[in-house]
Amino acid sequence: MAEKHQDKKKKETILDLGKYLDKKIRVKFSGGREVSGVLKGFDPLLNIVLDSTIEYMRDMDDPYKMTNETRALGLVVCRGTSVILISPQDGMEEIQNPFANA
Repeated sequence: MAEKHQDKKKKETILDLGKYLDKKIRVKFSGGREVSGVLKGFDPLLNIVLDSTIEYMRDMDDPYKMTNETRALGLVVCRGTSVILISPQDGMEEIQNPFANA
């Protein structure tokens, strides 16, 4: 039985988040939530730990539209199955949607 455990391949992540440790990142989740915080840890399944986390609030009338409101969450553990996008906060800027109606 011990041989079966040794034969199983170890799960590996396709992303190397090590270079973003102790740096500010922005994370988008399924369902539309967005947060930013300092990456403190992660695992191969993309479960991540963020410190000094801030959640960006959405418009109550239009759930796809972000507002300027935020709320502080502090230390957060994010489940990897709900993570859609991870990006560095530095060097990130919002651009206009070219497909939106003017």
